[in-house]
Amino acid sequence: MLIADKWQDYELLDTSDGERLERWGKYILIRPDPQVIWSGLKRHPGWKAADAVYNRSKSGGGSWSISKLPEEWEIGYESLGLRFLIRPTGFKHTGLFPEQAANWERFVPLIRERINENDAAGIAGKPKVLNLFAYTGGATVSAAAAGAEVTHVDAAKGMVAQARTNARLSGLGEAPIRYIVDDCGKFVEREIRRGVRYEGVIMDPPSYGRGPGGELWKLEESLFAFVQRAVQVLSDKPLFFLINSYTTGLSPAATAYVLREALKGHQNSQVRKAAVTSDEVGLPVTASGGVLPCGSAAFGIW
Repeated sequence: MLIADKWQDYELLDTSDGERLERWGKYILIRPDPQVIWSGLKRHPGWKAADAVYNRSKSGGGSWSISKLPEEWEIGYESLGLRFLIRPTGFKHTGLFPEQAANWERFVPLIRERINENDAAGIAGKPKVLNLFAYTGGATVSAAAAGAEVTHVDAAKGMVAQARTNARLSGLGEAPIRYIVDDCGKFVEREIRRGVRYEGVIMDPPSYGRGPGGELWKLEESLFAFVQRAVQVLSDKPLFFLINSYTTGLSPAATAYVLREALKGHQNSQVRKAAVTSDEVGLPVTASGGVLPCGSAAFGIW
């Protein structure tokens, strides 16, 4: 399992009874989590001193019971020198998935190593990274901080705006990041036609959704075809391809199988040589010493 254990401003304090007890900077939140299937194990005193609790509604969605919480605040990820805006939403989310730091720590060294190789060989230009379903840009700012030129694509205008804020907070306001509000599938098709190629591809596709024209997206049914198209934007000298998933019915091994088979169809023999691995991604739990599983990732490297 990949464990995001380098945080200082974020901490998963405890888990029990279908909920997480988390510290985001100086604020303590309680949020529901379907992976927490154990009960009666509330060890941490923070359960009685939370600044906000998310309560699910029987009709869907939910709301925050807030005693003392600002509308938004910042936290840092010191390992990579990044800062993020935290903004709790009506859908229990905060604008950041802290477990993804485990993936940032995997691709950042690859980008830095390629830059060093290019500098030694006198090759100009930065590695190009495409981030699809990019949300508020945790992976975007990580790749940009490592020195990559990043294209950030998400269909939600508000999420792209928050990604810009995160880049600015991280001292990357002038970094070569291209922000695109668009359907990811349509954007990939255009990039293929235009001959635009990338050394790295990151995607975090949703479990379920609809496109701008009402097209149905169900991850288990749509992922393979999408990845088959997305691998076509890889350059002849790629670095990595990362697929994140929060769909509980899709195992890490299945996602890796999808990526491995999609790469086999690439026209370039070098691209077909990727080493593909799969892992669960998790967060350490302070009170128990265990690790909470928080999704999965398939990772191809060259």
